[in-house]
Amino acid sequence: MASYDTFGKFYDAIMGDRAEATECLREFIRKECPEAKNILELGCGTGSVLMHLAKDYQVSGLDQSKKMLSVARKKVPQARLFNQDMVRFNLPEKFDVICCVFDSINHVLSFAGWKELFASVSRHLSDGGIFIFDVNTQKKLDQHIAGPAWVHPFGNNLVIIKVGDAPNHASNWNIRVFEHTKGSRYLLHEENIQEASFPKDDIVNALKVKFRKVKVIDTDRNRPSFASERLYFLCKK
Repeated sequence: MASYDTFGKFYDAIMGDRAEATECLREFIRKECPEAKNILELGCGTGSVLMHLAKDYQVSGLDQSKKMLSVARKKVPQARLFNQDMVRFNLPEKFDVICCVFDSINHVLSFAGWKELFASVSRHLSDGGIFIFDVNTQKKLDQHIAGPAWVHPFGNNLVIIKVGDAPNHASNWNIRVFEHTKGSRYLLHEENIQEASFPKDDIVNALKVKFRKVKVIDTDRNRPSFASERLYFLCKK
């Protein structure tokens, strides 16, 4: 799985505060679990989502990147944060909502790993609780692979991200950050992060083993289709 220990230092400056996307998540929670009081985010990264949700809920997060969690601790001091693998995490309580957003689950490269993650989530969900996650579809990953590199200046720095093929039908995100140091000098930081995706029907069938209700949503279209690039899964225990 991706560590983000190199990219984590620059993550917020490049990706923004995630406010708009978090509002979409908040609407899902209001509709599907209006009585929710506590939330656990898997792959919480630098805590941007938790920061927004902390206004209304008791928030917890876990991530395997110590670098990302160090940022999150400063940003969301009221959150309880755990340095654990989201596939096979083990916490001493249950949650009304567990979420995993911004294609974090795509970093789990085997479908067996996805199934193990679903089982871990089910063990940690309260009765009637919901699990919400999103995925980059294979169509979206293929578009990234075929497309040009993404070049983005931020401050005096520059990031270049190029997505290519990786073994076992995965995609490899080569991230190079050129950090300005002095004059015309830049320090290169480089990290490779992989993502994999799996067919929607396979995901739904695996979820139905652990959850009594599964809903699939494409927020850009009326319904999921072969053209979907990002899908949300809402799962009720």
